[in-house]
Amino acid sequence: MPGIQDLLERLETERGSKLISYLTGDRKPFTTQIASDVIYLFQQHLEAIGEQEKISLLLYTRGGDMIAPLRLVKLLREYCKRLEVLVPYVSHSAGTLLCLGADQIVMGRLSELSPVDPSMTHPFNPSNPLNPQEKLQISVEDLNSYFLFATDKVGVKKSQLAELYKSLVQQVHPLALGSAYRAQRMAKMIATRSLSLHLKDRKKIERIVQELTSDLCVHGYPITRDEAYALGLPIENASNGLDKQMHELFDEYANILELKKAFLPNELLQGAESVEIENTAGIIHSKAMQHRYVYKAKIKRDGNGQIALNIDSNKWELYNK
Repeated sequence: MPGIQDLLERLETERGSKLISYLTGDRKPFTTQIASDVIYLFQQHLEAIGEQEKISLLLYTRGGDMIAPLRLVKLLREYCKRLEVLVPYVSHSAGTLLCLGADQIVMGRLSELSPVDPSMTHPFNPSNPLNPQEKLQISVEDLNSYFLFATDKVGVKKSQLAELYKSLVQQVHPLALGSAYRAQRMAKMIATRSLSLHLKDRKKIERIVQELTSDLCVHGYPITRDEAYALGLPIENASNGLDKQMHELFDEYANILELKKAFLPNELLQGAESVEIENTAGIIHSKAMQHRYVYKAKIKRDGNGQIALNIDSNKWELYNK
């Protein structure tokens, strides 16, 4: 069986490019997201790779920080004339924003993008006051739908919307509402600037941004390759052979991240009172080097049989094995 390095090199040969893989883990409780802390690490990979005609980024993520994708895609484009993103499976939210900055997005049968409708966290959930630790996620599209429901279905007149707003801010802090609106404006701005790196048709850019940030109003809606193409994105349908190659490499990373394995503390303890564990929750990999985001933790069982997880450290590390 070919190793992970061999699979990466095969994919480079297939694409006629230099490949960097970036994966964020979604196995709870050891999760990671797209964030600006990877910018310096990518610089190290890109310096080792050098300037190229084409760079391919293999991407798997459920999302993350909305600002980091534009900074990352600009950095990648500094080192190549053409940038493509390979999506073997999921590239949601901030991952979709990252894809928007590429000249080409390669998608297979299982590939998914998503709408870019950022949510902000309200300090507490007013519908559950007995649990002050519970947070409420708010998005601008949720707010828009609230007012649309009131006018379209309930029959509230536009002259009454001010009173409806007053009722809303009694439940949700007005600064949280403003923050949600600001987040959507930011998403639209970043999506526009990312697309503008390679598209010149302003009307096409505006149409794509409108679809991704407003019209597709379900945050987790899976945008498959046919829908992504219909939106006007530069989609390449992966051939069966290429799709298989992308998934062979992705499966190797999935095994490292243990994406298909539930976290079961009892099994790890195996009757002991405590055990130290390490878990990889993110990967940046090129032919030159590999970085992994590593959680180091301790699982303990107290005298009452209750199990606690204590995180000792979590950070990016250069993987030398």
